[in-house]
Amino acid sequence: MADDETERLHDEQARRAAAERTQERESAAEPAEAHAHRRRAAKAAYLRDKLSERAASENAAGDEG
Repeated sequence: MADDETERLHDEQARRAAAERTQERESAAEPAEAHAHRRRAAKAAYLRDKLSERAASENAAGDEG
């Protein structure tokens, strides 16, 4: 089973990515600001995906042991 901390961080990054996408849409009138929100959303999504990989690895290690 994935570590509780990994799950918490995964959920946090998912919320962060969603919030940044919302901010991007709301700041569409200012391209530089929208771009910054888009980058932050991409970073949060990347971290969320890496945490998913970590959880899968933890699950696999738990299955072996």
